[in-house]
Amino acid sequence: MYQEQKIWIGKSDDEKIYIYPKMANRHGMIAGATGTGKTITLKVLAESFSDCGVPVFLADVKGDLAGMCREELDNENVEKRIDAMGLMEEGFCFRPYPTTFWDIYGEKGLPLRTTISEMGPLLLGRILELNETQSDILTIIFKIADEEQLLLLDTKDLRSMIQHVSENTKEYGEKYGNLPKQSLGAIMRSVVALEVAGGEDFFGEPALSIADWMCTDCDGKGIIQILDCQKLIGSPLMYSTFMLWMMSELFETLPEAGDRGKPKMVFFFDEAHLLFDSAPKSLLMKIEQVVKLIRSKGVGIYFITQNPRDIPDGILGQLGNKIQHALHAYTPAEQKGARAAAGAFRENPQFDTYEALTRLGIGEALISVLDEEGVPTVVKRCNILPPQSQMGPIEDVVREGQVKGSLLYSKYFQMIDRESAYEILEKRVLDREEDEKRAAEEAEAVKQRRKEEAAIQRQQEKEKAAAERQRLKEEEAVRKAREKETTAQNKRIKRTVGQAASSAAGTIGREVGNSVGKSLGGSFGKKVGGNVGASLGRGILRTLFKL
Repeated sequence: MYQEQKIWIGKSDDEKIYIYPKMANRHGMIAGATGTGKTITLKVLAESFSDCGVPVFLADVKGDLAGMCREELDNENVEKRIDAMGLMEEGFCFRPYPTTFWDIYGEKGLPLRTTISEMGPLLLGRILELNETQSDILTIIFKIADEEQLLLLDTKDLRSMIQHVSENTKEYGEKYGNLPKQSLGAIMRSVVALEVAGGEDFFGEPALSIADWMCTDCDGKGIIQILDCQKLIGSPLMYSTFMLWMMSELFETLPEAGDRGKPKMVFFFDEAHLLFDSAPKSLLMKIEQVVKLIRSKGVGIYFITQNPRDIPDGILGQLGNKIQHALHAYTPAEQKGARAAAGAFRENPQFDTYEALTRLGIGEALISVLDEEGVPTVVKRCNILPPQSQMGPIEDVVREGQVKGSLLYSKYFQMIDRESAYEILEKRVLDREEDEKRAAEEAEAVKQRRKEEAAIQRQQEKEKAAAERQRLKEEEAVRKAREKETTAQNKRIKRTVGQAASSAAGTIGREVGNSVGKSLGGSFGKKVGGNVGASLGRGILRTLFKL
């Protein structure tokens, strides 16, 4: 209950035990064995912070926090507690509280998503269960994506980025060091396993905006954001990493707030031991840093766990408001743990803290809070107030009505997929394939053009050779024709000359023969001598000139 500007959480005899709102961002713890009343205490605190106008986040591991959206009806145990503590006279009444349901799987609430980039390599490496070398390579992959302005929004973006780096290990290895393909393959397999486990549902957009949680309803009550973790808790590593992400997101997103009269928001992390189990030293240091510094952002963090030993000492020392329910102390180890838990309180001389701690009943707790000056009060044995809202779960139809009636339903229900690393790298591949295809086509065109040019050149050379042969043939024919003509002409000349010479030789021979014949034989001799002289003259001429 919110009373006198203070958060009333219980009674120690007749004394009211309060948490001062201005000290609520000094963080706190609710611890105790199973069945001792931690969930009731959690609900009482959440309701009181809501009444105070402070938004609240709850991780609902068992599904029994959903009833906060409805008022309690006819609960005999609660009625008895109200009467025993005299709460009706204090203005106690049953009431519902403004509630928004979330579920990273989108089954029992609005889908609560984040992006791969916002999760970051440190927390993502924890989800993927990477070793140190693989985590370092994942960090390099994030750096490459950042430098090349490739948004990592969902798991397919991360797969594409890993594939891209794997295909260019030589280029990136020269700048960032060795990037073994075996390690890249191991990271890829872990991402695929994450997708099978539901990673496709909660990595994407629209990513949660913490500003949407920093709000009140029309009556000024802080809205209670309930993340249904009944399915998520089945993957403890996923659950714890997601809780750590939200804590980091608050720290990185919110501005400095200074000293405030009340927190901007209060976060309750159930099953807190899962946040620290198997966490590497670097992550534990980051958690401790966030817990130390986030109070300056006006945020209070309350861890719910079975034993304070589940929380590292560096973080436990930052928790100013402690509510410790009963612890079992049967074995030596349990007794040692109980004594350590008792020793964490400022001693009250009226009772033995250890003895009280082991004998607390259901709904009882040892409480120490910070007073108005920030000093821890002595431990008090208290009865915790009952919640004003419904105890236990709600029907599915009621939950569905709450989900669809939320003002944030239209913003978060439908996943969107804008251009990011996957689309950009796919486009690069397509462009590269198109360039290669275009280059191949151009090379083929050049090859074909050269082939055609070669064919044309061969044809031209062939035609040129044929023309040359034809020219030579024609020249040869002309030469032969000229030679034939010359020979024929020479023959004609020779024949003409021969005939003339023969005629002249015959005439001369005849004249000589006539003279010789006449002198020897008279007219008869002259005739015979003339014929013989003519024949001799022609014969001698032919013999001399081969006519």
